[in-house]
Amino acid sequence: MSDPAHCLDFVADCHVRTAAELLAHRWDPVVIAALRTGPRRRLDLQRSIGGISDKSLTDALNRLVDRRLVGREAIAAAPPEVRYRLTDLGSSFAEGPLRVLGEWAQEHGEQLLPDLDDEEAPPSPRSGTG
Repeated sequence: MSDPAHCLDFVADCHVRTAAELLAHRWDPVVIAALRTGPRRRLDLQRSIGGISDKSLTDALNRLVDRRLVGREAIAAAPPEVRYRLTDLGSSFAEGPLRVLGEWAQEHGEQLLPDLDDEEAPPSPRSGTG
C-alpha cells in the first residue's frame, strides 16, 4: 500500500496493524527490551525477565525470530550454545517506538492504575443491562 490515504481507509490491512501487533503479545516487547543490552543466552533471558514461563519465552522468541526482529545464533561449544540478539530491525523498534512507549509509561503509568482510594465509587454501568 503505497498511498497513505488508502492505508487510513483500510487500517485493518495496513502496515500499521502489523506494527501494532508487535505490542499485542504480552512478552514480545519485554524480550526485545531485555535484548537491548546485547546478545544473551535463553536461560539468561529467562532469569532477567521476572514472571515469564519457559513456554512463553519460547513462543516469544519464535515469533520475534519469524518477524526478523531477533536473530538466533548457534555457537559451537561444549555443550552447544544459542544466543539471541536484536537484528537491525529489532534495534530500530527498541530504540524508536518501544523507547518512546517506555518514556510515556514512566510519565503516565500511575494514571493507568485503578484508583484504589475510591472504594466507595459506584460500579461502572455495563452496556446491554438495565
